[in-house]
Amino acid sequence: MSLVVVGSVALDSLETPFGRREEVLGGSASYFSVAASFFGPVGVVAVVGEDFPDRHLDFLSSRGVDLQGLVRRPGRTFRWKGRYELDLNVAHTLDTQLNVFAEFAPELPPSYRDCEYVFLGNIDPDLQRGVLDQVRRPRLVGCDTMNYWITAKRESLLRTLERVDMLFVNDAEVRQLSGEHNVVKAAGAVLRMGPRAVVVKRGEHGALFFADGEVFASSAVPLSAVFDPTGAGDTFAGGFMGYLSAAPRADHAAMRRAIVLGSVLASFAVEQFSLDRLRTLTPQEIRTRYAEARRQAHFDDLEPQVLSGLTGG
Repeated sequence: MSLVVVGSVALDSLETPFGRREEVLGGSASYFSVAASFFGPVGVVAVVGEDFPDRHLDFLSSRGVDLQGLVRRPGRTFRWKGRYELDLNVAHTLDTQLNVFAEFAPELPPSYRDCEYVFLGNIDPDLQRGVLDQVRRPRLVGCDTMNYWITAKRESLLRTLERVDMLFVNDAEVRQLSGEHNVVKAAGAVLRMGPRAVVVKRGEHGALFFADGEVFASSAVPLSAVFDPTGAGDTFAGGFMGYLSAAPRADHAAMRRAIVLGSVLASFAVEQFSLDRLRTLTPQEIRTRYAEARRQAHFDDLEPQVLSGLTGG
């Protein structure tokens, strides 16, 4: 198995200005694995309850997602309920029921332990390090976290960051973790904590990549219809890591392409509720939107006569 994700598989109840859905497929590992599956095999390490519908497992399997690491325990599946305002960047958590996820202790199947790429979803940093203790020589370890772990388990999180290659966070999280208001300074401070690269997810404003003195800014794909932003960040990470696991090299040029592909996958995910858009997504649609993203980001050099005519104020 080349790529493994450790995270949550959940049942979500969602309300946006455009409708409601009850107990649909959700969870970070679900979004990540389906996005990554467009580029190659991906293994999932997660836990569900005895009430988890088989149809969701059938869907993940149909996408080529390996479920050896997904265990079913007595009890109820992790559930999350949320409501979004007209500004879809504003979300309200209405209910969280950890259920079997509260006792989640990730254990990798033997076939996963030689994986080359690992993504540690948003779970307790103690558990994240426990996963790293089980893999042998991964080429690249990506990691997600959130404001709760940054506050409640900071020292544990810092120990985890010493062992990962790349951290995925949003604007608020990178500022909170670093204590710096400016995102560029904040990313630099996080790099000094251990990761070789930091990806700052900025939702509809795109993403920033920081590594070894390099900064790359990618715009989000402009969309005329957004129905449900749930899982967009996990879909982005899945597209990013999925591409890297299939690419011949994981250099900075590949990272740039990975960011754009992550944004492309996330742009599809938000067009319908839950993972419904990813169910019907085709490789040709991905190629077309990636080409459009390249076209939108392209611009030419200034004309020589303009360059030579620039004057001071």
